[in-house]
Amino acid sequence: MVDDQQVKVSLSGLEHDLINEILAISKVDVFPQNTTLVREGQYLKHLPVVIEGVVKVYKQFDDKDLLLYYIMPRQSCIITFSSLIYNEPSRIYAITEQDSKVLLLPATKIPDWTMKYPRFNKLFFDLYHKRYLELLETINQFVFLTLDQRIVTYLKEKSKIINSDVLKIRHHEIARDLGTAREVVTRVIKRLESDGKIRQTPAGIKVLL
Repeated sequence: MVDDQQVKVSLSGLEHDLINEILAISKVDVFPQNTTLVREGQYLKHLPVVIEGVVKVYKQFDDKDLLLYYIMPRQSCIITFSSLIYNEPSRIYAITEQDSKVLLLPATKIPDWTMKYPRFNKLFFDLYHKRYLELLETINQFVFLTLDQRIVTYLKEKSKIINSDVLKIRHHEIARDLGTAREVVTRVIKRLESDGKIRQTPAGIKVLL
């Protein structure tokens, strides 16, 4: 049973009866940074809703991974939602960006709640619209921006998301998120630092733009 005022606040836009159902049969878990919440190919037993923290959603293409979007507090994953509705294996995998508190909604209840509660249904239509626009932007960056531009954009967005102007991040993580090789990222990072666009410090990478 969930007994957490923070969870109630996160669900405040939903119907009162639905909130009571969720509080009665769902659970909240805390996941450390870099914990895999969803694995690609698995059938899911729960739909995660982020209460605190940030979760990253990836898609694997052959031997490369690509960061699709971030799940912020009071949000869930629309691709996971779709997999649950159609009883399909997950097409993505998700990892905690930082220590995260996650509400786990039982998969068996999702179709019923979607039919019964209009606000719950609208929540995921709104998320679908948001993710659709984000994926279009990801495609736009992948096709039209140079890797230098993509890395700067990526670092700026990440800085905003974690609310810090210094990013403690390794080159191989940037490479994974952007679907490229670590050696390429290292060369670009050195060039960006030489151009005065970033600075590498013992604490991490600082974006200067």
